[in-house]
Amino acid sequence: MSGYIRWLGHSAFEIYLAGNVILVDPWISNPLSPVSVGEYRGRVDLIVVTHDHMDHVGDTLELLKINPGARLVAVYELANHIGEQLGDPGRVVGANIGGPVRVEGVNTTILFFPATHSSTRGVATSVLLSDGKTSVFHAGDTGLFSEMELIGELYGVDIALVPIGGHFTMDALQAAKAVQMLKAKVAIPMHYNTFPLISANPDDFERKVKQLSPSTRVIVLKPGEKYEF
Repeated sequence: MSGYIRWLGHSAFEIYLAGNVILVDPWISNPLSPVSVGEYRGRVDLIVVTHDHMDHVGDTLELLKINPGARLVAVYELANHIGEQLGDPGRVVGANIGGPVRVEGVNTTILFFPATHSSTRGVATSVLLSDGKTSVFHAGDTGLFSEMELIGELYGVDIALVPIGGHFTMDALQAAKAVQMLKAKVAIPMHYNTFPLISANPDDFERKVKQLSPSTRVIVLKPGEKYEF
């Protein structure tokens, strides 16, 4: 094993890549989560937030407080806002669509891409994390958008984390098409069944991926489970 992805419910993930622990959209206290914020004390190297909605910023501020060595990367306006709340703007890295972004002490390159979604501070994003061997694409909250095909062509997505819950994001069919466009080797569904409004069956997503992208392996995780690579 060189790394792992652990789903914490909703869109929250713990990703171990190139020797670093990275949390993406860390709403650790979401209704599906099997862990507490306190379990991450002193364990986190980097936090990445895709946009400013509560269910994605989540417990970022508390996590930064209990991990004094950790840094945050987010779109510029959101990063600055969190830095002000933290009272330590030097610990945040404001970025934007494009990249790459590199953070001292973290062996992973971060690239932000669009997401078709709303955000009060800055714009909503998706994000690609790569250590040069494995690339992980977290789609954030998004509808389907054609540039996903370009991301797949340019960067070769190994693992795609995609929302399937509908209403606010892609549903199973759109997410399966996204996986095809990204040319993902592995796909992991997220952002479903947290609330009745985003109820979805991951088996339906898996069936649709087999139809549209038969070479892609679908991994359905229960909250707390890991996919090792």
